[in-house]
Amino acid sequence: MHKSSVDIAIFLRNLYGGGAERVMLNLAQEFIKRGLKIDLVLSNVKGDYLSQLPPEIRVIDLKASSMPKSLPNLIKYLRQERPTTLFAALHYPCEIAILAKRLAGVPTRVVVSEHSILSQEAARIPQLSVKLSPIAAKLLYPLADGIIAVSKGAASDLAKVTGISRERIQVIYNPIVDSKIPLRAKEPVEHPWFQPGQPPVILATGRLFPEKDYPTLIRAFAQIRQVQNARLVILGEGPERPSLENLIRELGIEASVELLGFVENPYAYMARASVFTLSSAYEGLGNVLVEALAVGTPVVSTNCKTGPGEVLDNGKYGTLTPVGDSKALAEAIFEVLSGNTKKVEPSWLEQFAVDDCTEKYLKVLIPQWAPKLHTLKLESINV
Repeated sequence: MHKSSVDIAIFLRNLYGGGAERVMLNLAQEFIKRGLKIDLVLSNVKGDYLSQLPPEIRVIDLKASSMPKSLPNLIKYLRQERPTTLFAALHYPCEIAILAKRLAGVPTRVVVSEHSILSQEAARIPQLSVKLSPIAAKLLYPLADGIIAVSKGAASDLAKVTGISRERIQVIYNPIVDSKIPLRAKEPVEHPWFQPGQPPVILATGRLFPEKDYPTLIRAFAQIRQVQNARLVILGEGPERPSLENLIRELGIEASVELLGFVENPYAYMARASVFTLSSAYEGLGNVLVEALAVGTPVVSTNCKTGPGEVLDNGKYGTLTPVGDSKALAEAIFEVLSGNTKKVEPSWLEQFAVDDCTEKYLKVLIPQWAPKLHTLKLESINV
């Protein structure tokens, strides 16, 4: 009988700079620390996070021009390597992973991780493959050996969309907060807007995709500029850049807004911002909110159906505003800039600690795994 030398194979489309990719990279690094053999299997090898991969992780390039075309080579990989567990995240890697395991005829366990809200994606994104994603999940997710959702809201949505029992879906928050965040937050930022004595900076981070609803944030900022000197910085890259740049020009706020693209260390920017803002129409969890809280920056977020309400304890640790309401978002940001902020208890962030979340993931990925829970000690950050 073939004995696999690979403990966990992580299957993704690529390593572009999104929140789910960041989470999977965090997990891969933690798995390596625990002495596990990890393969990172990519539909095609590209993305902002490639430079951050530990050398101990073997990268498998399926060389597929599209997600469905990765299926034959993934089947071949599974038959050859027979990893103990194939761990997939996002669409359609999850469905492809389940199909590949079935067609390969191997004993590999398949665990899928849902990071988004299928009902919202299907309703808002016109692309046919996205419209069909709830159907694909309904047909294939029941065949998975384990199903993980990154928030209670995401789990409830997945259960409703697929008909899978809510008890089968395990909620594990993303591993986000670790001892490196305070250190990285203290690293220098060369951009002149983040230097002492400058007007306050409103910061947002995330790929420039429609679901992030940056137009609402930009319109909110235009209203703030009418009453206060401030600046808006958005970190992230994506297809919405041209339309966002057009909107910025139309509103006449080019001198006060910058889209800086992907940055390797967003924590240094977060720690120096006066307020962190999330304007999303929907979120699976909202990793960036946790990161902002971890560096001590006040948070304002839209109260989309899932994610931010859980992260901010229904408004206890940050202000929540209606989705798509630029006036309410502007008023909430202005309140923070005026000094009305909410203090976050460090113990609240322990549920997002990398060590604890990793151990919870491993109990699903490798059932015989012995838990080794640790307590995260958060230190204050002064920059």
